[in-house]
Amino acid sequence: MTNKSVGHDSEPGFIEVSQLRIGMFVELELGWMAHPFPTGSFKISSEKQVDVIRSLGLTRVRYLPHKSDAAAVQAGHGSNILSADDTLSTVAAPDDPRAQPMRRHHAALIAAQQESLLYCDQRFGEAIRQYRHVVETFATKPQGARDECLQMVGDLVGDLLCDGESSIRLLSEGMGDRATMHPVNVMVLSLLLGRSLSLSEAELLDLGMAAFLHDIGKVLLPVRVRWPEDSFSSTEYKLYQDHVAQSVGVCQRMELAKDALLVVAQHHELVDGSGFPSKLKGDRISPMAKVLALVNRYDNLCNPGRPSAAITPHEALALIFAQHKSRFDPSVLSAFIRMMGVYPPGSVVQLVDERYALVVSVNSSRPLKPTIIVYQRGVPKDEALMLDLEQTPALGIRRSLKPSALPRDALDYLSPRQRMCYFFELAVDPDLAEPPP
Repeated sequence: MTNKSVGHDSEPGFIEVSQLRIGMFVELELGWMAHPFPTGSFKISSEKQVDVIRSLGLTRVRYLPHKSDAAAVQAGHGSNILSADDTLSTVAAPDDPRAQPMRRHHAALIAAQQESLLYCDQRFGEAIRQYRHVVETFATKPQGARDECLQMVGDLVGDLLCDGESSIRLLSEGMGDRATMHPVNVMVLSLLLGRSLSLSEAELLDLGMAAFLHDIGKVLLPVRVRWPEDSFSSTEYKLYQDHVAQSVGVCQRMELAKDALLVVAQHHELVDGSGFPSKLKGDRISPMAKVLALVNRYDNLCNPGRPSAAITPHEALALIFAQHKSRFDPSVLSAFIRMMGVYPPGSVVQLVDERYALVVSVNSSRPLKPTIIVYQRGVPKDEALMLDLEQTPALGIRRSLKPSALPRDALDYLSPRQRMCYFFELAVDPDLAEPPP
């Protein structure tokens, strides 16, 4: 065994739990289920935290002097610091009764997270199947296809308008192809944005129908012009633009409501007059079409027809705000940024403590405090617990990253999505969020 003095060496080592002090930065080499803290790496801020660590049945914990407060390092001078080569056990016995309440609590949290994600995945999948059914039947049974869409959109609007907060949730990958994912994504985000803008139930229903069916006319176009490319000739771009008129024609046969038809017709119009097909400006554009135009642009940046051209959700918001904000209604754009947060779901970030994380959920009422999954060595992926940054004020986001900037182990663990799929979920049960005493 090699003992070190805290004051003489800043290299990480292990410290006996009896020597812990406020201000020391420690790493608990335990899974989420074995401790009550929101993250296993943190700076001790209270005697209560010291007491909790001691109650875990550990003999020692990893200690990082260079991340600790200077006063704590000085106060700990002469403490028994064990080298990383020492073999003393740091893990509480699996059957230690002191750890059982916390394991049960974390197990309940993980189960609730998995259940919520499964539910959102199922709802998104149902919407994709509905869209495919519309594509197959609108020509022969247009009114029947419309009624089925109305039922689905009405159910979503009802869920959104019920009591309680909801969050934007990043879903699993592989939900569908580009042609079916895009209308569902745009519908979900448009409804969420419409609710944040206090649209009425009837307006939300029209907006949801228009968002779901805004690109339905693309199925009547040649495949090569369904998604815009910089390499398009003028003829190809004109063919691409024709999808608006084609979509309006399909929706007319389905007998959509007048206001919904108008939104479909204007979903590529921009407030500065640079849109198409009519180059409308400002108030000549329907308020709901302004919502759809912005959401449509955002999803096209994150999920373009050519996956190699995709940019991250954080980059998409930054690009729209920095370079294209004159194209969108200021109040709609402000509401969208508030709703999505600075780091929208799907963003890869680095935290203030240097660790990597994936943003998986954002509550529109607290956009600067998203929910994240943190890459932490020693914690299996299937036990990774989502952390609400509002509940962990000492843990913040330092910067956004491209997935390619992640180390290989963090990239494999976090598995950033190549395609962004969104749905909404109700806020976490507060009884589950609080750890047992």
